[in-house]
Amino acid sequence: MEDLEGTETQQKVAEFLRAVHEPAFGRPHSIREPHVTRAGDRAVVTGSVFDELSGVARTAVYTAEGGEFRAVVTGPGSSRCGRFSPDGGTLAFLSDRRKAGVFQLYLLDVGGFGEARPAPEVPGTVEYLHWSPDGSKVLLGVAGLGADLSGGQGSGTNVRQSEEKPSWYPKLDDGTQDGGWRSLWVCTVATGEPAQVSPAGTNCWEAGWCGPDQVVAIASDAPGEDEWYTAHLSLIDLEGGARKLLGSDVQLALPAGSPDGAQVAVVEAVCSDRGLVAGDLLLVDPATGAVRRIDTRGTDVTDVAWVDADRLGYVGMRRLDSVAGVVEVADAGLDELFSLSRSCSGGGFLPQGAFTGDGRVLTVQDSYELAPELVLSGSREARTLASVAHPGTEFLRSVAGRAEVVTWTAPDGLEIDGILCRPAGDGPFPLVVSIHGGPIWAYQDSWSMRYAWVPLLVDRGYAVLSPNPRGSSGRGQEFAARVVGDMGGADTHDYLSGIDALVERGLVDGSRVGLIGGSYGGFMSSWLVTQDPRFAAAVPVSPVTDWYSQSFTSNIAGWGNRFLAADPEQPGTNAHTRSPVLHASKARTPCLNIAGARDNCTPPGQAQEFHQALLAHGVPSVLAIYPEEGHGVRAFPAQLDFLTRVVQWFERHMPAS
Repeated sequence: MEDLEGTETQQKVAEFLRAVHEPAFGRPHSIREPHVTRAGDRAVVTGSVFDELSGVARTAVYTAEGGEFRAVVTGPGSSRCGRFSPDGGTLAFLSDRRKAGVFQLYLLDVGGFGEARPAPEVPGTVEYLHWSPDGSKVLLGVAGLGADLSGGQGSGTNVRQSEEKPSWYPKLDDGTQDGGWRSLWVCTVATGEPAQVSPAGTNCWEAGWCGPDQVVAIASDAPGEDEWYTAHLSLIDLEGGARKLLGSDVQLALPAGSPDGAQVAVVEAVCSDRGLVAGDLLLVDPATGAVRRIDTRGTDVTDVAWVDADRLGYVGMRRLDSVAGVVEVADAGLDELFSLSRSCSGGGFLPQGAFTGDGRVLTVQDSYELAPELVLSGSREARTLASVAHPGTEFLRSVAGRAEVVTWTAPDGLEIDGILCRPAGDGPFPLVVSIHGGPIWAYQDSWSMRYAWVPLLVDRGYAVLSPNPRGSSGRGQEFAARVVGDMGGADTHDYLSGIDALVERGLVDGSRVGLIGGSYGGFMSSWLVTQDPRFAAAVPVSPVTDWYSQSFTSNIAGWGNRFLAADPEQPGTNAHTRSPVLHASKARTPCLNIAGARDNCTPPGQAQEFHQALLAHGVPSVLAIYPEEGHGVRAFPAQLDFLTRVVQWFERHMPAS
């Protein structure tokens, strides 16, 4: 097997990454989780910070002052999720300074931002926090150590358990997940004492306040990742009493009760991943259970926050645009604050924002040519508070080419959107199709298109297409549901017709087309090479290649069977007919198959099966399983090795020059 250490390609990729990141060492290069006081006079974000290109970035809470980001607190470890109290006088945040990876609550008086005081520890790691409407309590979402992480979080579990057994000891699994439950705790600020409020035997995936004495939660009866897909909306009082408010045939998320407890907002959506939710905005009356579906003018809602008891703020996607607005609860009237071609996702997957008391919204905005910046927007004006821009972002802008929106028509007449990033010049260029995961997610015009390989490949002379086929977010639930029961069906032709359109327009050299993608993008990269011989190279990352074995090895097997409309016990269903490994005899494309050994979502055996099937049919294939990685490759130096292999694979099989 080839060792890339010290090769010319590795040196050039390392130089590229150093040029991007070294100027920002010790300062935030990416920002997310924006929050703002009700008065709008203070704002905080979570910044991702490299001190060196080693491991994953640490996180820290920053405030925006004088056009710059300033760290709110210093000290060891990471901090995140800064949230101001309703009166703006106290900042609550989470930190793992006491034990790496285990986050607990800290409180800080805003006056001059001095030393934070720790709240008593709760058993587990805190994932999120919310102040009560009266500011007297803080709600904590606590995950037990060993709880599942979603694919978007990297899969695996939240904290790696220490190895106390001898090396020969077997790995045991009896089907129980005693340490992996998610519970709700309330910390009373005056006393500092925390108390669990969620009932035993209830797993609370996410929650928010509903008035000062109740919370609303997305809850299930078991803690496994697959259970989220059938979870319901529950109303819980502070004594642990609970009742179901709403169920759904699809998924529910983003629960938020009004400050007076009279209404509950929740988003209903077709989802493929926990944490990637874009859908319809519902208002539920907790007293009667009556449900109203709010018309958001075609916007798939991705975040909500109450402005006051009568107004609900929302952020979302409409086609490729980011949208923010405020709903008047009484009559469902809508005040749309903005609709932008920029992304408002920050370092996350989908647009998010925080609202002031007068209805302005704080978002992290970026585009392929604009480094992330923190912006406070009203209906008439927007003000940039600070930007992460630095010499490294200027370097990236100088080499990453430009991005443009492209559209084409699928064979059945459906219009498909994509974003094409390309070098200077007229083309035709060699093309790499970068296929997004999910399948329920969507690309927007965003910094680096969220993947380091995009500007890296453009710098090497490739065009990169990021398509949003049927099943993508931002175009309503009917469009998203088009992929349900048909993964690898009609969406196959959304990609192929997009390539054809770019070739016809003279932008792409049809003899040099490659594929790359993670998760569902990994499945589709594997699937397409078995359906069409045109591809010169492919890099499936964290793929599903055998839906049958996926059904018995993945922690989201139930979701996969439902989305595929397949029964693995029945021969000839989609579990068999849509598995790339069972079509490997048709493939001719050299494949670099990538997986993480700790991935419970799409286990590494999926990549290995396809690799061995390709070799059995004489197709060039390389398998790279990273022992410390999960769903995707995130940490350095593994990421350097991964990106080097990607560049080398495409340059070997479809050189740009």
